Amino acid sequence: MKVTDILSSKGSNVFSVSENITVYEALKIMGEKNIGALLVMEDENLRGIISERDYARKIVLKGKSSQETTVNEIMTKEVITVLPEDDIEKCMGLMSGRHIRHLPVMKDNKVLGVISITDVVTAIIDLQKSTITHLENYISQ
Repeated sequence: MKVTDILSSKGSNVFSVSENITVYEALKIMGEKNIGALLVMEDENLRGIISERDYARKIVLKGKSSQETTVNEIMTKEVITVLPEDDIEKCMGLMSGRHIRHLPVMKDNKVLGVISITDVVTAIIDLQKSTITHLENYISQ
């Protein structure tokens, strides 16, 4: 299974913010959209990513104010991305090895979507269910 398969089933909605808004404003958007991370974009260019984890570790634990701190101050600037043709095993390896939960999907410097750890785990479970069904059908013949 490939990243493109996940995007085709979940959709390619990308929620993004400017790096100049406050962390509080970004958190409001995450809450409204029920998502755990936002891409930070300038025009069509990916500048970073901000997640609930960034908020917890870089605002709450350091005693900063989310209403006074800008996204640029806490966003992850070196974003790990994947290609649509990458397989889900590569994604799982990146996510577990780098301790990240979201991967932007890029092609030709354009953002095509974002996949989460939940998307990857769900895809793996679906693939395993399909394999089990196939094997059960084979055995019962």
